[in-house]
Amino acid sequence: MSKRTVVAHWPGLDDSAFGDEHKTWSSIQWATHLEDPYLEHLFAVSPNDDRRAILHLDARLHPDDRDLTGPEWAEVAHRLARAAGIELPGKKHGCRWIALQAQPGRLDLIANLIHLDGAWHAPPTDVLRRLAAEARRIEEDLQLIPVRATPSARAGSRLAPTASAQLANVLAQIADEPAGPLAAVRGLVEHVAHRISSQPGAAGGDTAHRLELIARRLHTIQQDLDATAGHLFQTRVGAAPSPVQRPAHRAL
Repeated sequence: MSKRTVVAHWPGLDDSAFGDEHKTWSSIQWATHLEDPYLEHLFAVSPNDDRRAILHLDARLHPDDRDLTGPEWAEVAHRLARAAGIELPGKKHGCRWIALQAQPGRLDLIANLIHLDGAWHAPPTDVLRRLAAEARRIEEDLQLIPVRATPSARAGSRLAPTASAQLANVLAQIADEPAGPLAAVRGLVEHVAHRISSQPGAAGGDTAHRLELIARRLHTIQQDLDATAGHLFQTRVGAAPSPVQRPAHRAL
């Protein structure tokens, strides 16, 4: 990877102590820059108590799309970073990330989820929906061929989630507390429990209590599914490199 393939990076890099030095960095120096949060914050862990902090997103053009310019690719990178929540306008202690082109028509965005202040960035629970919606807007704004117009295009060839990400999205929809299918079932169980509790006799009270316990278990299942969706999304986008072996150099 040459320095010319890096088309965008986190805004804070321009204001950091590196000055303009990063403009001549090699691939190893870029990889080291992304790995540094591991060494700077040795005890930073995810909500799942692991250190898999490398997030990898990719965007690919349809073969019949026009070539994008450097500034257009940079715009795509920043828009995807904002949709994923790793770049927040005005936030100075966000995630380190870079976007590079190792292949024509493809953009790879790589981020470290450990913030500059040591906090762990947890992607929004609806991150897959946000990315898909932003991808559609990018297609329209840059006049690209929409996915829906090319049903024969191979999976993953556009600004679309991978198979693992799609499965994570399915789990997230099932677990959705306000509108998911389990939420509807849980609401009905709670409603029946409330109606039964108002009936005379001890039997009604016991049944209502059992239904309340069922509703609680359903809520626990929703939470477990939501956590599994987040874990599937994060483990799909990369495993944490060892701070000693630094294998992330090979990934770039």
